[in-house]
Amino acid sequence: MWDNATSLRKIANALFGFSVLAVLYGVAYYIVHLPGLFPLQSVHLSTAPQRVAAAEVLQIVRNETNGNFFTLDIEQVRQSLEKLPWVRSVGIRREFPHALAVQLEEHQALARWNNDALVNQYGEVFFAGTDRVAKSEQALPDFTGPEGASSEVAQLYGQFTLQLTQLDLQVVELALSARHAWQLRLNNGMVLELGREDMQQRLARFVAVQRTQYITSDLAGVF
Repeated sequence: MWDNATSLRKIANALFGFSVLAVLYGVAYYIVHLPGLFPLQSVHLSTAPQRVAAAEVLQIVRNETNGNFFTLDIEQVRQSLEKLPWVRSVGIRREFPHALAVQLEEHQALARWNNDALVNQYGEVFFAGTDRVAKSEQALPDFTGPEGASSEVAQLYGQFTLQLTQLDLQVVELALSARHAWQLRLNNGMVLELGREDMQQRLARFVAVQRTQYITSDLAGVF
């Protein structure tokens, strides 16, 4: 092998090529890690947040900005932003050469949960100040239930609400006991004990009886 000039030339060329690549990589690595090169200059929010202050977002980005456009740890920034109250998820992408585009998904409060938290439309529990609840959400219903049951409670709330629209009634309190028994309090003050099984069928019977009473009352008024 060592007597083969062609093989030696190929090995030498390969080593030279690897050396050039290593040097280019080192130079490129050095350049992109220069803090003064490609500094971040702006942050764009895809939509104006309703409950999260834009100033809070910018402050977190400033605090987490160690490096430049290329070396910024986007995952770390994302995790920090998701710790903000009312933030459900965060998407971040780089916009060459000096900007970040941030997309926030905020929680939409569906109800209060166990007096000290909120639950969103996906049935997820989150903790946030109620001072940023939108005016349309001021009259949130109250949910109570065991830990981990928020998704089930939110799902049944939607089904119960749909059934009660026939009577123009609303759920103001929905409770799931430790024994898995359901209780509804309506906006007219009525309390319905739906038990642990066939809750929707029981509510359907209640709705049917109430509708019959409404019809009878209306007919009595006519005659």
